[in-house]
Amino acid sequence: MSRKSRAAAAGAPAAGKASNKVRTLSRQNLSLAWSTIRGRKGGFAAVLVAVAIGSAVISACGVLLETGISSGVPAERYHRAAVVVGGYQAMNVEGDTDPRLSERVRLSADTVGKVGTVKGVESAVGDISVRMTVLKNGSVLDGPPVYGHGWSASVLAPFTLRSGTPPRAPDDVVLDRGLAEWAGVAPGDTVTLVTGSKPESYKVSGVAEPAATFRRQSAVFFTDDRAARLHGTPGTIDAVAVLAAPGTDAGDLADRIEKAMPGVVTYTGDDRSDAETLDVGQTRSFVIEVASAFGATMILLVIIVVAGTLALSVQQRRRELALLRAVGATPRQVLRMIGGEAVIVGGIGAVLGAVPGILLAMLLHSAFTAAGVMPSGFSLVITPTPVLVALLICVVAARIGGWLAARRAAKVSPVEALGDVAVEPKKLGWFRLSLGVLFVPAGLAVAIVLPIALPGESAIEGAASSALVLVIAVGLLGPKLFAGVASLLGRRKGDVTWFLATANSRARARRLSAATTPLIMGVTMASAQLFSGTTLAATAHDQAVDGVIADYVVTSAGPGISPDLAEELRRVPGVRTVAPVARTSTILTWPDGDSIQYRISTAQGVDPAAVPDTMNLGVLRGDLSRLTGSTVALSRLVAGTVGADVGGRVDVHLGDGTVERAKVVAVYENGLGFGDVTLPHDVVLAHTTDHLDQWLMVNSGPEADLGAALKPYPTLSVRDAEAVIAAPSGDSGDGGVSIVLNAVLLGYLAIAIVNTLVMATISRRREFALLRLVGTRTAQVRSMMRQEAGIIVISAVVVGTIAALPSLIGMSYAIRHSVFPSVPPLIYLGIVIAAAVIAWPAVMVPARLALRPPAVEAVARPE
Repeated sequence: MSRKSRAAAAGAPAAGKASNKVRTLSRQNLSLAWSTIRGRKGGFAAVLVAVAIGSAVISACGVLLETGISSGVPAERYHRAAVVVGGYQAMNVEGDTDPRLSERVRLSADTVGKVGTVKGVESAVGDISVRMTVLKNGSVLDGPPVYGHGWSASVLAPFTLRSGTPPRAPDDVVLDRGLAEWAGVAPGDTVTLVTGSKPESYKVSGVAEPAATFRRQSAVFFTDDRAARLHGTPGTIDAVAVLAAPGTDAGDLADRIEKAMPGVVTYTGDDRSDAETLDVGQTRSFVIEVASAFGATMILLVIIVVAGTLALSVQQRRRELALLRAVGATPRQVLRMIGGEAVIVGGIGAVLGAVPGILLAMLLHSAFTAAGVMPSGFSLVITPTPVLVALLICVVAARIGGWLAARRAAKVSPVEALGDVAVEPKKLGWFRLSLGVLFVPAGLAVAIVLPIALPGESAIEGAASSALVLVIAVGLLGPKLFAGVASLLGRRKGDVTWFLATANSRARARRLSAATTPLIMGVTMASAQLFSGTTLAATAHDQAVDGVIADYVVTSAGPGISPDLAEELRRVPGVRTVAPVARTSTILTWPDGDSIQYRISTAQGVDPAAVPDTMNLGVLRGDLSRLTGSTVALSRLVAGTVGADVGGRVDVHLGDGTVERAKVVAVYENGLGFGDVTLPHDVVLAHTTDHLDQWLMVNSGPEADLGAALKPYPTLSVRDAEAVIAAPSGDSGDGGVSIVLNAVLLGYLAIAIVNTLVMATISRRREFALLRLVGTRTAQVRSMMRQEAGIIVISAVVVGTIAALPSLIGMSYAIRHSVFPSVPPLIYLGIVIAAAVIAWPAVMVPARLALRPPAVEAVARPE
């Protein structure tokens, strides 16, 4: 016990007289807590590290959340426009976040004239964008997306002709300077542009340069009439860009436009880029969702880890706390002293984690950009607010953890405390034991019963929650579980060091289990996260590969495939069936009590007549041949989620927000492989931005020469059935983000594991000294610790795997009616090796350090 701690203890009786007046954050209590911290710096270092790193991660999540809310990308094509008017690119949901629509919500062409009459508008310019591909030497030109526009929209950047003339003939085009240089063309040359699948040659009439460099897109300008024909949606435009009269404030002008034209949305500042390309708004929504969900998970994890670390710290101070109780300190005083220590250490740790949190946010921002889920130029927003919120959360987490850790130490009587310091109590508290025992069947029930009893995705979510419930049970029952594993291992005969290792593990089960719990959590969460992902991916792959019964799949290297190409291929000799497939994203809504629930689902549009010969959706009920008009087919999981079956109706919000009250004509199994919603082909195609197909599935005989038929279309290629990749709920970048965030989460757990194991081992230097004084050689102590490290790793792997298995089995059953999840052996081996690599040095390095001083000197040192 330190000198300052003894001095604090001497003043405890006096403090006890005014115990009702002393508060956790009072000056007297904080002074006492600070004296204890200064006297036991090493004991509080682990808590400080756990809080600091937790603060860094929570701060990073906060920065990302604020970035999603406030950030944007500087406007490029609308650089000169003060205000941009567009459709509302989301579905309005009362009391919840409005989900983004995946396709362009267009405006009527007469909107231009109406906007032009608003006070403060100098001119209003309607703009349309047509995705296209540029060919160079017969191959697709790499680079940012290329959009075609009418020449009248060139004033919005503005573009200035550097050479040549504006487009005057239908086959004239003006390229932006960067694209012209990349394609290697100049005025007078010919360039090949592909709209949909059809390549056409155009004369380069001029090269123009924008006022600001384009980084995210390239522009091609046609005559206005030609651009309208290529747009393919007569009477509509994508947006109206407004040039303001001199002296007009953009914000005031936007308000006047919205009042004059209810239903439209105005964009100013960096928000103008939301109307330029849809990916910016989708990125904002994605970042908000990810940061919120991951931040909430990290807050819970930080509370658990900090509470466990504080609990270990309090256990190591039982002699000191016993002395405090013996000299008259009341339980309330001890509780408040430990609470004050937690607040001080938590506050310092939270402050220390603030700056690293901002750096972590920068790293995550770079990772998201590299993964393709953030467009280049989507800047990071850094303000004090996320840091202050993280400070508050971490202090509260430390306070909660301190209260949980101090409860037992504060309640024991002085006599029990002095008699209890040498040996750990053998029994767990009845409340802790009862709660832990109850959590075990609860975790098994949500993993086994819910996938059977609940429909749709509720079964998957219920099974996924099992891992967390069982991890909590492990934390409560840890000493019993650890002692049980040690007892089983102790039955194996071994030398004296093995006997000491197993005996010590049983005797110190409470302390060692507190140090091992983060490792168990790491094994459980890593297994649950990784193997749920592999199970989903394997199921989706199997469904797609087994479900495609077409001989060939035509794919595009550009934005998509022209819808009229399907009819052309049907005329090729030997071709029996051609099934066009259009892809989009839909939002299903259904009533739930007084509220409306929604689900974003990947959807496909198919020709029902061609489906039997080209794809097998695994129809469970209903008839896909009835998929015409306002009808829909749903996957089993989605049908159960929305509560709709064959003959029922569901509200389907198509990609551009159009609502179809669709009748369910079929329920099928293979939703992961093809999409959870299947609609008539013409319905999907009419409500997509580009009006293009993604695939053409072809069933043909050996005499059909598809390569020759597609030779005039250089962006198209013929591939085998595996070209149809599993239809995920998001794009490939989402998988990269998931990997990054899981790495951060598991990284925090790894640091917590090292932290607690080092803390638990270094505190045993007096024990090591006593062993050496009674005749145990230093090499034998090291051997004992090696075997203890092995027990810790084995316990964590065994218990962590058992805790993760019910969740994985339940998810696998809900997803594919199989109790066998997809567990790649190499990945599981990697988890085991990672547990060993993390735990072994965390035990052995501090053990070696604790064995360096002579035994006599070490045993005389205070704890």
